[in-house]
Amino acid sequence: MGVSGRDRPTLVPPDDLGPVVEALAAGLVVAVPTDTVFGLASVLDPAAVERIFAAKGRPSDLALPVLVGRADQVDAVASSFEEPARTLARRFWPGALTLVVPARPPVGALVGGPGTTVGVRWPDHPVVTELCAALGPLAVTSANRHGQPPCTSAAQVHEQFRAVEVAVVVEGRAEGVPSTVVDCTGPGPRCLREGAVSWATLVAALEGGPPAS
Repeated sequence: MGVSGRDRPTLVPPDDLGPVVEALAAGLVVAVPTDTVFGLASVLDPAAVERIFAAKGRPSDLALPVLVGRADQVDAVASSFEEPARTLARRFWPGALTLVVPARPPVGALVGGPGTTVGVRWPDHPVVTELCAALGPLAVTSANRHGQPPCTSAAQVHEQFRAVEVAVVVEGRAEGVPSTVVDCTGPGPRCLREGAVSWATLVAALEGGPPAS
C-alpha cells in the first residue's frame, strides 16, 4: 500500500541537485540513480548511516558499500589499496565493480559488518560524481526494503518509502545489473557476488590477458 502524497519523498530533476546536496549535508537519506540500480545514500556520519539501515531494514552486520566520485577519494575510506585491487580499479572503474578492501578504522566501524573492511565502488554515473564532488564519499546501498528486489526507477522508490525515511529522490531510471563484488583482503581475490562484470573477465584482467568474451 502506498503512503499519502504529503508523506512521500520530494522528487527533484537530475539537473538540479541542490536540494539533494542540502539533504545529504543535513544528515538525511536520499535516493539516487546509479549505473546499476537506484541507491539509498547518506554522508559518512553515524546518525545519517543509521538512517539508511533503518529505512532499508538492513541488519547492521551487513556492511554498507561506499561510493566515490574519483579515484583519489578511495584514500578517505580505505587504509590500503594494493594489488590486485589497483589492477581491477584501473581496468573497470568507473563501473559496476565493488572492491572490498581494508577500511580506515572510523569508516569500518561506521558502515557496519566486521568493521575491518569496506566495499568501495566508483560508479559510471554523473549524479553520483557530482554528489561525491560536493560531499566526499557516500554510503550507498540498493534502494529497497531488505530482502526485496532493488528499485530501478524514481517512481518505485517514491512509492515504497516515506519522507521520514528518504527525504529526496532524484528522478530517473537505473536499470542496470547490480555490481560484481570482489574481496581483495585475502591472499588472492575472491568473488563474493557476480554481477555486471563477469568473474571470468576479472580473472583475465588480473592475469594480464585480454578481457573474456
